[in-house]
Amino acid sequence: MARLKSEEKRTAILAAAAQAVAERGMGAPTALIAKRAGVAEGSIFTYFADKDILLNELYLSAKNSLRDTMYEGYPSRAPIEERFEHVWNRYLDWGMAEPALRVAMSQLTVSERITAATRVEGERVFGDIAGLFDEGMASGVLRHGQPIGFMAGIITAVAETTLQFMAKNTAEASDYRRAGFEAIWRAIGSA
Repeated sequence: MARLKSEEKRTAILAAAAQAVAERGMGAPTALIAKRAGVAEGSIFTYFADKDILLNELYLSAKNSLRDTMYEGYPSRAPIEERFEHVWNRYLDWGMAEPALRVAMSQLTVSERITAATRVEGERVFGDIAGLFDEGMASGVLRHGQPIGFMAGIITAVAETTLQFMAKNTAEASDYRRAGFEAIWRAIGSA
């Protein structure tokens, strides 16, 4: 008789995988993931046919977690700069609350083990937020002539630095948060 799958176990496996990948990269052994999830190693393959599928699901899980955080209170009709600041603040909130998932997502983003279809799905989930760059370019609020990928890279680099400083000095976290946003806006804004 086949065992019923438990959403709780699946979630525990994904959380354990995030922690293991954050610490050990793509080479994190499934035995470690299973141990941290509190399941037998074979149970991982009940939920995920192989490790690559697990990693792709972890990538999507991280993207969905980030999206859920960013959409909370998203001011869809506000000026573009305000929407960018909302996304910035929510990314930092997520990064502080989910450090292992954030590090794992960073590693998964550059991994060849993540399929093209998974990458497309990971970006699709952001909907309106994904269109911010295009809208900003079309309206002249963002600098023309800079590729969107370059601007996104600047934001990511400054966000990672900001998160490091926020974590080291929580008393000044709001100052770092604001300074980080001002830095990215000077880099990508048109004025």
